[in-house]
Amino acid sequence: MLPAALKKQLLPVLQEGFVLKRAVFQPCLELYPMSEWEALMQKVNKLNRFKKKNNDFIRRFTAGVKMIEVDATGRLLIPKDLVGFAGISKEIVVSSAINIVEIWDKQRYEKAIDDATGDFADLAEEVMGQDDDDYGIS
Repeated sequence: MLPAALKKQLLPVLQEGFVLKRAVFQPCLELYPMSEWEALMQKVNKLNRFKKKNNDFIRRFTAGVKMIEVDATGRLLIPKDLVGFAGISKEIVVSSAINIVEIWDKQRYEKAIDDATGDFADLAEEVMGQDDDDYGIS
């Protein structure tokens, strides 16, 4: 079941459907609204398929991709192969990742957050930090 608050936020895109796939960097699933998936696929389709790395990437990136619809009661059926990939056992976490939704096994999510806690300050500085020069300050 999608949480009611999330379902309400997704109302504008519920009719279009979703794509559910394996995450690239984490043992979780990624739920793309169809419009986000189509925008991503436009980028992927520009890759030269005569380069082996590109072809290998496309094959692995799209492995296990499933078209998904949310039913009238707000349920989302996750195929068994994707449940196995994400290690989903009983409880899940549905987490916003800006333009997509991540679906995690609760224990794996908590471990990933705990593992990243120590490095988060350094990561935040590297990703979001800017030199004063970028703001025109001398």
